[in-house]
Amino acid sequence: MWVFPLFALLPLVAAQLPLPNPPFLPTNISSGAQVSSGGYPNPKWSSLLGSLLYFYDEQRSGTLPSTNRVPWRNDSLIYEGLDVGIDLIGGFYDAGDYSKDTFPLSFVLTSICWGATDFGKGYDLANQTAYLDDTLRWGLDWLIKAHPNASSLVVFIANADKDNTYWGGDRSIPSPRSVYLINDSNPGTDAAASAAAAFAACSNLYANRGFSNTTYSAPAQLRNDSYAATLLTHAQQLYSFAVNATNGRKTYQTSVPQVAYAYASSGYGDDLTMAALLLAYATGLVSYYQDAESFWSKYDLQDSIRVFNWDSQTLGLPILFAQVNQASSSFGGNFTTWRAVAESYFDNLINNKGPGFLTDDGLLYYDGDSDDAGLNPALNVAMLLERLAPMASSASKTVAYQNFAQRQVDYALGKNSMSMPYIVGANPNSPQNPHSAMAAGGFDIGEIDTDPVHEAYILYGAVVGGPDKRGRFFDIRSDWPETEIALDYNAPMLTLAAIHVMNDTKDPYFTQLQAGAYEKVKPKGQPCDSAIDAGCEGSRLSKGATLAMAIVITVVGLVVIALSAWYIYLLLKSKRAGPKLG
Repeated sequence: MWVFPLFALLPLVAAQLPLPNPPFLPTNISSGAQVSSGGYPNPKWSSLLGSLLYFYDEQRSGTLPSTNRVPWRNDSLIYEGLDVGIDLIGGFYDAGDYSKDTFPLSFVLTSICWGATDFGKGYDLANQTAYLDDTLRWGLDWLIKAHPNASSLVVFIANADKDNTYWGGDRSIPSPRSVYLINDSNPGTDAAASAAAAFAACSNLYANRGFSNTTYSAPAQLRNDSYAATLLTHAQQLYSFAVNATNGRKTYQTSVPQVAYAYASSGYGDDLTMAALLLAYATGLVSYYQDAESFWSKYDLQDSIRVFNWDSQTLGLPILFAQVNQASSSFGGNFTTWRAVAESYFDNLINNKGPGFLTDDGLLYYDGDSDDAGLNPALNVAMLLERLAPMASSASKTVAYQNFAQRQVDYALGKNSMSMPYIVGANPNSPQNPHSAMAAGGFDIGEIDTDPVHEAYILYGAVVGGPDKRGRFFDIRSDWPETEIALDYNAPMLTLAAIHVMNDTKDPYFTQLQAGAYEKVKPKGQPCDSAIDAGCEGSRLSKGATLAMAIVITVVGLVVIALSAWYIYLLLKSKRAGPKLG
């Protein structure tokens, strides 16, 4: 279908911050095992923040700019969307393959912009603000393209039958690819609201609308009022689309079932609330704020607070409600009430009262949510705790929140049973085999782990999925729960690194780890997870074998029951007959 972009004739705001010359490049891996000379800001934290941003350069799609810093990356999919009349060139590849997924991308942009609004000084001190601007615009400009008119949004681009089997470089990605949209006839409340939240959060950042200069730092210094206004326009249109779609409110996989494989949504109440709340702060309109509180109640979000990720933003909402009400009394909300909601959850969490728990070597773990990405829930909690800590109701809570967050950050940076910093290229012990088709350099999906034996390129700055529940990390390329990389895995670590640039003169933990530390404790055998079951005790049976076994057990059980009944019948009959008297 040919869709003419409503904004095709509106030029994107070009007043971008000039990039440093010479450019920032990640440091040599060996330097990650060397302590710094100290100083403020700490050079190791500044470098880590830069590397985490550099990862997003490595994930770029489209025609790369003249300022491209990644020598092994090439232009790719430079005609994306033109066959259906929408310029969808650019944006980011979501993870280790080549799909473009709007729902998780929106969450990533919201997270990064929210973080840079609260802790922007970290980017400024590290001289990374221009790269922050560059990264955000690469994603936001694409998201603008993906919103071709007021009530349409591109939510997924991939060839499901090819992208899942193509394992190769960026020059030969199968194309053209299928483009999937939501619209009034086929709505997706969650995806539209999440995109609205991203535009609103980033509008706040570009408009320099911080929440409180006494509680947080000023936003990163990339103010551009024209760009902020453009983003706000898209936010308001998408919010209206999410709330008022002709065919009602639905999860987006209802309209586009192809997304269910990787990014199915469990609901849209949290997305609507996040969008309304960020729009309230962006516009000052009480009506948006009233919508947010109404959604919170209507969708019983109080009862679904668990993790913070692309599918569930509920855990972050009480903190954002508290921030908004602390910053302005004009919305009529109650700062103390919302802070109490947030503190209730996190007090239970850090005191081992659930819903997450600490593994034996100290990682915050949520059964189910952490199984396919062990680090992500923990790092998102650490990020939220650092945001809540300055607003806490007591000094002791502030310290407790910050200490818990610090332990999770240290864990991710190598203070764990594997002596593994889970950021590629940060240290000689960092993961060597991230699950990335681009970086791997092979072309045979059947031989992912051996073709080639060593990855062709170092995917600097990429946060991997992380260890299993037992703290083990096998560093196997095909083991995507542990080695997958993704846009959303890096997002919380960006904010956490920015906080440490601001506040920490000590080096990141990984500088204490010398080469070979991981090899000394690397686990034997194979993993037991969604990708590899060879390490499962007794090994897992296939679905067919499991079904067959169940049938056999059922039949045998019935036979045993029947024989038992017959035996009892004979026994009772014998007793009733009694002995014969002579």
